[in-house]
This record gives sequence, structure tokens and C-alpha cells, in this order.
Amino acid sequence: MHVDTCTYQRGDKTYTRHLLRESYRAQGKVLKRTIANLSHCSDAEIAAIKLALQHKENLVELGTLEDLKLTPGTRLGAVFALNALAERFGLPAALGRDRQGRLALWQVLARLIDQGSRLSAVRLAERHGAPDLLGLDAFHEDDLYRNLAWLCDNQDQIEQRLFQARAPRLAAPQLFLYDVTSSYFEGVDNALAAYGYNRDGKLGKMQIVIGLLCDATGEPVAVRVFDGNTQDTATVPEQIRALAEQFGAQHVTLVGDKGMLKGPQIKQLGEAEFNYITSLSKPEIRTLLATGALQLTLFDEQVMEAADEAAGLRYVVRRNPVRAAEVRRNRRERVWQVGETAVAKNEYLAKSVRRQAEVALRQVREKIARYKLKGILEVELRDRQISVSLNAAALDDAETLDGCYVIKTDLPIAVADRHTVHDRYKDLAKVEHAFRTFKNGHLETRPIFVRTEKSTRGHVLVVMLAYLIERRLAELWRGLECTVPEGIDELGSLRGTIIEINGVSCQRVPQPAKPDLAAELLEAAKIKLPPVLPLRGVHVVTRKKLVDER
Repeated sequence: MHVDTCTYQRGDKTYTRHLLRESYRAQGKVLKRTIANLSHCSDAEIAAIKLALQHKENLVELGTLEDLKLTPGTRLGAVFALNALAERFGLPAALGRDRQGRLALWQVLARLIDQGSRLSAVRLAERHGAPDLLGLDAFHEDDLYRNLAWLCDNQDQIEQRLFQARAPRLAAPQLFLYDVTSSYFEGVDNALAAYGYNRDGKLGKMQIVIGLLCDATGEPVAVRVFDGNTQDTATVPEQIRALAEQFGAQHVTLVGDKGMLKGPQIKQLGEAEFNYITSLSKPEIRTLLATGALQLTLFDEQVMEAADEAAGLRYVVRRNPVRAAEVRRNRRERVWQVGETAVAKNEYLAKSVRRQAEVALRQVREKIARYKLKGILEVELRDRQISVSLNAAALDDAETLDGCYVIKTDLPIAVADRHTVHDRYKDLAKVEHAFRTFKNGHLETRPIFVRTEKSTRGHVLVVMLAYLIERRLAELWRGLECTVPEGIDELGSLRGTIIEINGVSCQRVPQPAKPDLAAELLEAAKIKLPPVLPLRGVHVVTRKKLVDER
């Protein structure tokens, strides 16, 4: 490793640039790569770095042992590795190399290291050497909040740059997966918070709705945040606009579930000359069976297909025997629980004539409705005794479609056969996996420590960008005995050592060796730590002092 200094002239001005470079051998040739641009350093700092590199194997030569000072440095491994991985798929380039882009990159890396507020991200930057590794100057939490608004304002451009970087890898026709989820608040002070259908089962909690658009591999392409009371179908037009205008995609097929792509949304897709793959609800399947468009004999463990040539539609059908057995077992368990409830209510009524039988009857009926057993179970009250009877014919009818599902598409068979259509619809599980990582897994979208609309949208975008790195780490570390959070934590434990002799200082980077886990993680990710890093002397502090508040 050495400092490459070059002086050149442009017009009447003379410029000097300093690059920290490293030599390596590949395919029998000696090549060089640039590790960092040191042109911003002063002449004294450049001289100190050159001196330290010249004697890096024996710094004692720079002075006596009394002149040598060793102090613990910052944690370097996690930020260096995550930044190197982000560089591979162009995230820093998509965010930009200016101050706002670097702050945004730090917010993404901080989300992977520790899922906290902007205040905690500032404290994290000081401990993990973010200013030295990312070229940041001093900042505080208010700068990060303003950076969230900047991310919101530039979201379309950032997503577009990332999409263009991966565009050569996407084969035509381009297929996209789309789904929505919600994230609830503990409080109510957020510009987008509203009461709506809560997918987390948190009744009485305000929420936001998040729509995630992924490519066929499950890699996020775009994310949008909507008011908490937005219906799933109302989020689709924004995705059509993004694909058509923002990304300029053509020959698009959008995959969404039956609650997402309904009549109006399918019409909008047709107007944009997009195709779609979705599924049908049980009432829709029964309607097709009643009209003869589908036959029960088509539902088999093997994937089958029926076509409506007049409407230009194809129906891919299948019966999943494992799912059918599970549904039937759950239904019969609910039937048994209703019977046990009726027995308990009868015992309750028998203990006192003052107890109201009508109230107990209503409670049993409410349970039947809640368990979706209306028509299958019949209940009546006679002589203060509640009796529950099973309608065998209704039960058989309900079990007819257990494990059955129908996938609808307007894709021509020449573009995708029935197995391809079936598999692409099942790929929606990749979006669900992303949501689990977003909400309950490593990245933890909530608690959401922001209030304004722009900050909320910027926060969710940061989580999506962090998930891009998370996916790649999961692939690279698949064969190792650790999870992604454990691996990042292990790399975060690599701490540098500040070496100072006669006023000249640098930070020595530890080089883990096998069988150390950190060495295995770096090798699997094909990342090499530099032996030494310059010290810029930038300190990051928070404006808000927690000690004073407490």
C-alpha cells in the first residue's frame, strides 16, 4: 500500500491529487486499485501517512518506545464491510457522493448495525468510525432528520438509478411482484397515521400502509408509504405509474394477490398495456364452477389449466392436499370448540334461573360467526338448554374447495406456460419475506421515531435500501454458522488501534485470521480490510444530551 501523488495542470491552475493505492496480483499480472482519495488532506497529513506506510511493519523506527503511543481506535469492521458491499451494486452512486448522499448512506448502514432513532445513529457514527470510513464531516441528529426529507424528495431518482444498474440482468418480459403491509404506531402524532385494517392484529392502533414492489427475484425496486386507512387496491395506480413513467419498463407483468388486483385495477393495467397474474377468491371460484367455466375434476395435485378464449383469460388450478388436510383439521377443531362453549354455557345457566339464556345463546352464535361456521352449525335454545347440531351437507360443501386455488392471468401461453404462471404467483412469498424482515426481523421498521410525512417516507426508504444489503449478506453467509445480525455484530467488534509517534498518527486495522469467525465472514463476502487508515479527526456529537433530560 502506498500514497500515489500526481501534479497536473488545467489551464493556468495546478492541481495535486493524492490517492491511497494498493498493489495486488491477478492472473499473473500486477494490478493496482484505489482505496481512498486523500486529496482533501493537508500536506502535513499526507507526509504523516507516507511516513507511517513506509515504516508500517516497524513503527518503532520512527522514534523510541517512549515516543510511541497506542490508544484504542474505533470499531471499523462492520462499516467497512457494509460499505464495500453497498459499492458493488451501486448504492453510494445512486445516493450521490455529496454530503446528503453520504449521510443517507450512513443512515442505511446504521439501520443494519443497530435499529434505533436518528439520535442513536449519531452516537453510533462516533463509535464505528463513520466519518473516517465514509468521508463525512461533523453532523448531528437534526442533520439526519433533514436528510430523511432529502431522501423523500429524491426517492424517484434514487430508485431509478438502482433499477437502471440492475436492468441488464432483467429479462423481458419484465415481471414484478407487489404486495402491501401495515406498520402500527404506539402514539398518534404522525402525519400519515390513521386507523385502518391492521395486519398485525393491533386493534386501536394507528398505522401507515407500505407498498413494496419487487422484481422477479424478490429484490425491492420501489417502496411507497400511504395513509393508514388506504385500501390495498388504491395503492396499485401508484405502482403502475412508477413502472411506466419512473422506470420506463415495457412488457410488464404485475403479480398481486386477490385482494390487490380486482376489476378496476386490472382495467388500469390493460390501459397501460401491462399483463397481470392474480388469484381468485372462493366465491369467484364457485361462480366459475356454477357457470361451467371450471370443473371440479380439474383440481388435482398436478397443476392444470382452463382457458376462456373469448375473454382472453387463463385459469391455472391446483389442489394442495397438505393445505386441504390442514384446513379441514382446523375447521373440525373450531366445530369442537363451539360445542365445548355450548356445554359450558349450559352448565352456567343450570346454576341459577336468574342467568339469561338469551345472552348465552347470542354469545354462542357470535362465536359461530367468528369461526366462519355459519350454516355448518345450527344452534337453538329449548328449555334453557343450548343445543348445537352439525349440518353434514353444508360441511361437505365447505370441504369441496379445501386446498383448492385458482390463478388468473391474461398472459399468452406462448409467453408463460401454466407451470411458469403458477410459480410466479407463488413468488409473492418473496415479498412476504421482505416484509417480515422489514417489520419483525433484523431491520425493524417500528418503532417509528418520526412525525412528518417526508421523514416517514424517508425512514421507510432507508429500511428498503438496508434490505438490499441484508439480502446479499444472507446469500454470501448462507454456509456459515451465523445469522446476518450476528455476522454484522461480529465484524463490528473489530476495533482499530491508533498509533502515534512524534505527532504522526494513523489507525492500524486488525487483520483477523482463520479460524476466527470474522475472517470467515470477510472471506465469504470477498472483502479485504486495509492494513491502515488515515485519521481525519472528525468527531460526531449529539445536540440533545440524554443525561440532562434524565
